Amino acid sequence: MLIDVIVLTKNSELHLENCLKAIYDNIPINNLIVIDGYSTDKTLDIVLQFKNKYDNVLIIKDAGNRATSRQKGVQRVKTDWFMFVDSDIILCKDWYKKAKVFMEKNVGLIWGIEVWSTLHYKNTLKVFLLVTRKIFDIRGGTHDTLIRTQLVKDMAIPKKLHVFEDTYIKNWITKKGYLAIPCYSPFCIHYRPKKVWTLRGSLMIIAESVKFGSFSQLIKLSLAYGFYTVYSLYQLLKRKKYQN
Repeated sequence: MLIDVIVLTKNSELHLENCLKAIYDNIPINNLIVIDGYSTDKTLDIVLQFKNKYDNVLIIKDAGNRATSRQKGVQRVKTDWFMFVDSDIILCKDWYKKAKVFMEKNVGLIWGIEVWSTLHYKNTLKVFLLVTRKIFDIRGGTHDTLIRTQLVKDMAIPKKLHVFEDTYIKNWITKKGYLAIPCYSPFCIHYRPKKVWTLRGSLMIIAESVKFGSFSQLIKLSLAYGFYTVYSLYQLLKRKKYQN
């Protein structure tokens, strides 16, 4: 079965080539639907390389946010299932083959867990995987997410949701009585931008969550976000140590 893949881009040149290569290597792809936020770097040059090679790439421009971009992507899907793939992740080998075993009649969404590229210690990884799985249970995720198309064709994501649009999608599916399944396998490696590993970057993530999330949701996420903030500060201190 072929599936459409939606990738949101905006100045995504750093990891995009490897991201798209992993998609074509591990997904039975029908069309690659790229929703670009008017990139000014080499993002579109990279996308055009894949368009010239495979001739199944759609490029759509959107000046809005994640909510409007994802909505535009869903509107162009033609297959029974489709995927959201973030432009800074690399899918694991045989991603689709590993996800396929979960595609039961009562399943509407399958999410492959994200693993940050900076995680190198076994104990830290164990804690991270537990925290990340908990976050998905609360708010969902779209890093590498397989979705049953018919469940979201009537969905209208609120345009204000620059963040927590993943929560809206997950809740839309589960309210229809379908399961949203998080998996440890398949998974993806997430190459988070360097700005995340700064105090300002961590505070901006928290500020966005406060702006767009509900109070009860933030309370549930507080412990997990606390772990993320501590880890971000650790990365910042480690980088400064090597620079000195």
